[in-house]
Amino acid sequence: MADKIFIDADIFVAANDKSNFSKQTKAINVIKQLMKKGGGVISTQVMQEYAQTASERLRQKQSAVLRQLKILESFEVINQTPSQVQRAFELMHLYEISFADAQVISAAEQANCLEIYSQSLKTQPFYSGIKISNPI
Repeated sequence: MADKIFIDADIFVAANDKSNFSKQTKAINVIKQLMKKGGGVISTQVMQEYAQTASERLRQKQSAVLRQLKILESFEVINQTPSQVQRAFELMHLYEISFADAQVISAAEQANCLEIYSQSLKTQPFYSGIKISNPI
């Protein structure tokens, strides 16, 4: 089985953002590769963030966002739990990061991911022993 990699919402947003063709192409290739080899993990929070950003910032039609959300379901999806929310709150204070970023780390911990693909988690190379990479 492939190593598990958590994919932050900003990677999916980049894959759907036509304003930066180079970044969009890289993001699409990263997503395709993870779909092909397996090991990609997301959370319900990632789905929520993607849907909101795609609708509001990218101005995608409802039907397009719903299609993308169905595609996201092909990854392992971590559902938010009360203990995960509490852990995210702890991580937020421990690392002095946003709650949304802490939720990503908490979900990646829950899924036993070795790495997180994100454009926004840049403060340090590891959180809770999980490597942070920007693949695009």
